[in-house]
Amino acid sequence: MRRLALAVVVPLALVTLGCLVWLWPGSLPGPDTPGSLEQVEGVVTAVSVEQCPESAATGGTTPDPAADPASGAGGAAAASTCGTATVRLTSGADDGLEVETPLPTGAGAVEVGEGDDVLLVELGAARDPDGSVDESAPPSYSIVDRQRGTGLAVLVGAFALAVVAFGRLRGLTALLGLGVTFGLLVWFVVPAILAGESPLLVAIVGSAAIVLTVLYLTHGPSLSTTVAVVGTIAALTLTGLLSALSVAVLGLTGVSDDLSSSLGTTYGVNVQGVLLAGIVIGSLGVLDDVTVTQAATVEEIARANPGYGARELYRAATRVGRSHIASVINTIVLAYAGSALPLLILVVATDDPLGDVVTDQVIAQEVVRSVVATFGLMAAVPITTALAALAVREARQATRQPNRQPTRRAAGARRA
Repeated sequence: MRRLALAVVVPLALVTLGCLVWLWPGSLPGPDTPGSLEQVEGVVTAVSVEQCPESAATGGTTPDPAADPASGAGGAAAASTCGTATVRLTSGADDGLEVETPLPTGAGAVEVGEGDDVLLVELGAARDPDGSVDESAPPSYSIVDRQRGTGLAVLVGAFALAVVAFGRLRGLTALLGLGVTFGLLVWFVVPAILAGESPLLVAIVGSAAIVLTVLYLTHGPSLSTTVAVVGTIAALTLTGLLSALSVAVLGLTGVSDDLSSSLGTTYGVNVQGVLLAGIVIGSLGVLDDVTVTQAATVEEIARANPGYGARELYRAATRVGRSHIASVINTIVLAYAGSALPLLILVVATDDPLGDVVTDQVIAQEVVRSVVATFGLMAAVPITTALAALAVREARQATRQPNRQPTRRAAGARRA
């Protein structure tokens, strides 16, 4: 069984490496539209706040007098504020210059206060009322977001310390595996898709590379890990085929919001392929969890029950796998529902019939994600469990075989 597993994994690793080299992106194409404005950093030194006019607070519409001022649209309008912020630029061509900019307003606008680190974009040179450029006035800037680098660094550092403190060496290898996963996604999967390669092919190759690298790095080069690798890739292949079939039959385009539409129009990316790639990559995180657990479960059951054969090991581990799958299915649905919650609220708020809501493309995509991922999980359990049970049986036979030879020789000597 060990030789058979290696006969599968080694060629698979070579094929994956060859595909990585073949699909590795070169220089990325630029967007078909003019580039975005350059961002600069700054620090808020003063804030002047005033109540917004009704037209600005309500987006140019007349507020409903019946609206409750403490909640809903009326509350949002009453809470809106306008004013200006004085910002000292800390980067860019105007480093050190203090500029005055309007406070961000509207839905999702960031709140800023004195001392906050912010990001701004230059809107161009100031203009006189007649439209001519005022060379004597400083350039105009607008606050677009807050700087979060320091806060994120502290959060990630605390996460890494907690993982190492709890998992020790295994936690350290898990962090290394996470780094490999992040690197493959950022430097291979995303650039290759932007370069025009097939998103589904890129996702499968990238996922195979993650599985072959991260599982061995995290769990060590053991037969149990090899079984988990084979089971993961087999289930992942099935997930990719089912996702392609489901998307084609249901006629899903992958365009569900402005971001996905912009991705297709600006960069010429196959958005339907991105949907398929997202299903494959999203399923991978749960698949390797299930396969590693099943392979380890078979090993532990075999140690606790040395008399169990392959069939008994398979049955006992499958019962554990069913319980695991029952909880993971709910996890998958909640994860996808949470990521699409704003869109789900928007669709349901239209008060359409339930049948129309469920068949809407936004909802249908999330249903396909959840159902296809669940099919992959259900396939991963029997595949991995069967492979692990056969591997344990072969390992037992291999350890018993050397002990039989001396016994036979001894019996022959006694006969002589």
